[in-house]
Amino acid sequence: MSRYLVTGAGGMLGTDLMAVLADRDATGLSRAQLDITDPAATLSAVAGYDVVINTSAYTKVDDAETHEDAAYAVNALGAQNLARATATHGAILVQLSTDYVFNGTATHPYAENSPRDPQSAYGRTKAEGERLALEADPAGTRVIRTAWLYGEHGGNFAKTMLRLAGERDTVDVVTDQVGQPTWTMDLAHQIVRMIDAKAPAGIYHGTNSGHASWFEFAQAIFGLGGHDPDRVRPTGSAQFVRPAPRPSYSVLGHDAWLAAGIEPPRDWQLALAAAFSTGALKA
Repeated sequence: MSRYLVTGAGGMLGTDLMAVLADRDATGLSRAQLDITDPAATLSAVAGYDVVINTSAYTKVDDAETHEDAAYAVNALGAQNLARATATHGAILVQLSTDYVFNGTATHPYAENSPRDPQSAYGRTKAEGERLALEADPAGTRVIRTAWLYGEHGGNFAKTMLRLAGERDTVDVVTDQVGQPTWTMDLAHQIVRMIDAKAPAGIYHGTNSGHASWFEFAQAIFGLGGHDPDRVRPTGSAQFVRPAPRPSYSVLGHDAWLAAGIEPPRDWQLALAAAFSTGALKA
């Protein structure tokens, strides 16, 4: 029986992964329990495990613009440390990555082999994490890029919209950024499905299918939460200037799943409805 190690297990995705792996031999380590920027500690921690799923990341997108070294330590060097450890111990590494490795200007879904062209410090550090992990353990590393995550555990856009629905008459949400809302529980199941199927090393896109603007996503959240979707008003990104640029187009293609004989994640609207019906999002 395989033994699983989840790093960053205290986060939104890590918590759902531990729930999905509840009936297996799985250990979850929070950032406080394992500092993946420490090569020796990482090498020691990975010993005895068959699968390592790295959900640990520096995800403060705007802060990374002025703290790129700190983000690089976790997102790039941390991934490299884990890949070196899995290569040494003969384990599989699942490295979580992001749509921010692309420039966000495409007009059709990004393929898994599309050139990386990050436009932010966060994106640069995650792109380096992909490259270094694949370089350190090419036979053992599976990179899974995801985006627009929401779930039961931790702060996220869906929870914010539900809170604002109870606090404001209207909410302004941008229409000019398009992506794939992705439920962390769906992603957790997809990761385990990939491991069970012995999918080949390489890059996969772990996002729910279909696409929406943040505005459309917010309207769906309001509707499922029992609020009038018309209380969400459309606006443009120019109204929300932030230190790090946001991709205008973050739709990721799913061809690698099909090539591996695995069904891609379901449509985002089905996933969002399931998140509400299971109580992951409180209406």
